[in-house]
Amino acid sequence: MNRQVLLFVSLLCLEPVMGQVSYSIPEEMPRGSLVGNIAKDLGLEIRRLVEGKAKIYTRNSDRYVELNREKGVLLVKERIDREALCSKTELCALEFQIILENPMEFYSVTVQITDINDHAPTFEKDEMKFRISESAILGAKFVLKKALDLDEGINNVKEYEIKPTDNFALKVVNDADGNKNVEMVLQKPLDREKQEQISLVLTAVDGGEPQMTGTMMIQITVLDHNDNAPVFTQRVYKATITENSPRGTVVAVVTASDADRDANAKISYSITNSLDNVNQHFEINAESGEVVLIGDVDYEISRRFKIEIQASDAGGLTDSCKLIIEVQDVNDNKPEINIMSKSNVISEDAKLNTVVTMINIEDRDSGENGQVRCFVGDGLPFSLKSSKNNFYTLVTDSELDRESASEYNISVSCSDEGVPSLSSSVTLTLQISDVNDNPPVFERSSYEAYIVENNTPGLSIFTVRATDADWNQNARVSYILEDSSVNGASVSSYVSVSADSGVVHAVRSLDYEQIKDFQFRVRAQDGGSPPLSSNVTVKILIQDQNDNPPQVLYPVQTGGSLVAEMVPRSADVGYLVTKVVAVDVDSGQNAWLSYKLQRATDRPLFEVGLQNGEIRTIRQVTDKDAVKQKLSVTVEDNGQPSRSATVIVNVAVADSFPEVMSEFTDFTQDKEYNDNLTFYLVLALAVVSFLFITCLVVIISVKIYRWRQSHVLYHSNLPVIPYYPPRYSDTLGTGTLQHVYNYEVCRTTDSRKSDCKFGRAGSQNVLIMDPSSSGTMQRMQSEKSILDEPDSPLEVSSSSL
Repeated sequence: MNRQVLLFVSLLCLEPVMGQVSYSIPEEMPRGSLVGNIAKDLGLEIRRLVEGKAKIYTRNSDRYVELNREKGVLLVKERIDREALCSKTELCALEFQIILENPMEFYSVTVQITDINDHAPTFEKDEMKFRISESAILGAKFVLKKALDLDEGINNVKEYEIKPTDNFALKVVNDADGNKNVEMVLQKPLDREKQEQISLVLTAVDGGEPQMTGTMMIQITVLDHNDNAPVFTQRVYKATITENSPRGTVVAVVTASDADRDANAKISYSITNSLDNVNQHFEINAESGEVVLIGDVDYEISRRFKIEIQASDAGGLTDSCKLIIEVQDVNDNKPEINIMSKSNVISEDAKLNTVVTMINIEDRDSGENGQVRCFVGDGLPFSLKSSKNNFYTLVTDSELDRESASEYNISVSCSDEGVPSLSSSVTLTLQISDVNDNPPVFERSSYEAYIVENNTPGLSIFTVRATDADWNQNARVSYILEDSSVNGASVSSYVSVSADSGVVHAVRSLDYEQIKDFQFRVRAQDGGSPPLSSNVTVKILIQDQNDNPPQVLYPVQTGGSLVAEMVPRSADVGYLVTKVVAVDVDSGQNAWLSYKLQRATDRPLFEVGLQNGEIRTIRQVTDKDAVKQKLSVTVEDNGQPSRSATVIVNVAVADSFPEVMSEFTDFTQDKEYNDNLTFYLVLALAVVSFLFITCLVVIISVKIYRWRQSHVLYHSNLPVIPYYPPRYSDTLGTGTLQHVYNYEVCRTTDSRKSDCKFGRAGSQNVLIMDPSSSGTMQRMQSEKSILDEPDSPLEVSSSSL
């Protein structure tokens, strides 16, 4: 089996790369036969075919040829019958494309199918009958049915033979189109009286190897005399018809004449085409010669019809002519859009001129009706690039942004140049895959939040929120508290940020008096790779809460001494006695202080300024007014709820200090204070007495022990060594020691009468008195006491209260 391979590759400047390969194979090859090594002929590696998912794209040829990617060859998939595949054309070829992906490439492949002699010539009918007058002149022609051989070229009908050749000879006439017309020529006069029926065998022989033949019987009935045959006015008639013309349309009228008269001059017309589709589309009126359309005419299927017409008279004489009908194209076919290969998803960072889809456009019309132009909708970042043979590639012509458009419905429209123009369109849906190209964006450029002091730890303060225009994991935002310090401590000890929700929580209880505000930064980071982030500054403002009562700075309240303000009896109305000074460490209205005097009598002598705390007289002092005045001043802030503090201001209404001493002495000693003082004095006396008795017992015990030791030594013969206790020394060698007695005597004051020490303040109106102070008398006496043993010194110290 001979197989021819024709290869040529044309590289285009447009992407993707295209090439073309042509093969030639005979028909009827068995399944699995090799068509060609496509990988070798295209210069491709086997791995490229496998990884590129090479496939065959075709409209109607995929059932005949298949691609073996692993071997890189084209194989016969199904037995190819050239006559069934290309019955109307001399050149028979299969055209398809091989498509590769990543990157997209396609190659055109043409497989020409050559003919083999697998069909014998056949006649439409097995028998053909003629009625010929015996008076037929020599040289009379009788048109015979041609044999049809589905094979082409040398395998088609080559010659005809007729047997026997006693009366008739065979003549083959080649017309201008190269077709062979077979005619039977009378070469010997007929004699009906000798032979009324003549049987001939017409044999058609093709030029194939081996030769194949077909036969048809010719039955001739010899008639009586009719010596003029019909004659057509033209040998060839021509007509035109537009496709899709309605049935019943008269295409043409043929005319023949006969010189005979009467019945021998009556002519009938018939179509003699065999083994084609002429009889399915046309018929002829046997009497008038009108050729009428009886079927549908499609320019895309048949562009020309050749009708063989025979005129016969009653005597059996015939003549023939040919009617050629040209079919005119009508723009009745829309452009067909075929998607060869497409991508459903493309990354938003795809480069310019990235191929998205490969399209093949086919319009079965011809001329301007078949010229097609395609375009995509306006405002889309895509364009169509045309290549040869009505192939288009849809490519990107500008940058893509998924955040602006995550999906495109691309409408590709194609229209032809016919009148009226026909068009078709297809919509391609293309998803744009996300790339992490957008950092998170906070809703605000900075945040300020307020929190009331003394909050509960873990309290939610507010929420920072950032959005990411990307999608899926690239848009997943996490919040991170950036490390910084607040008052020397890490900001994480003050607040925390939820990584998922961005909720800011207070970690500790905040105190407005310690810190009034602080700020930190929160970073929002997406989940892309690499991740993108952005920062925002957050300022926390702590709001004051009325959690501190007012603090009185003056007058100072002490447990041991009292401050008394003196007011002379001659003081005028509005006399400034003193001023209560207080502060509140809170702020705002929580620190606004007001002063109120709790009235103890019906006729108050004093009043306090509501805002300044100044205590002034509101009337003249009278003799009925007590010398000692105890004023209770309440200092209250303006918080909600308000807090207050009370201070006692002692005022002495007198002109001199001695006048008020006894009164204030009694005034400062209350029953509880006296009871406490007596208790502590008794307790101290008991403790001291116990210690004194204990020391006395110890001293006597030591004295007895030493006396017994010295008595034992005195009656012994051992030398006596003097012993000197510490802090004792011999004076002038006489053995006389110091005897020191220390006495501390403290006399307590009477609970009612005490020694007082008065201190004078900077102001003559202030009297400071210490009720717990006492006069102290210390005496020290040194006495010598003679003990029982002159060498036994003793130092005694006693204290009594």
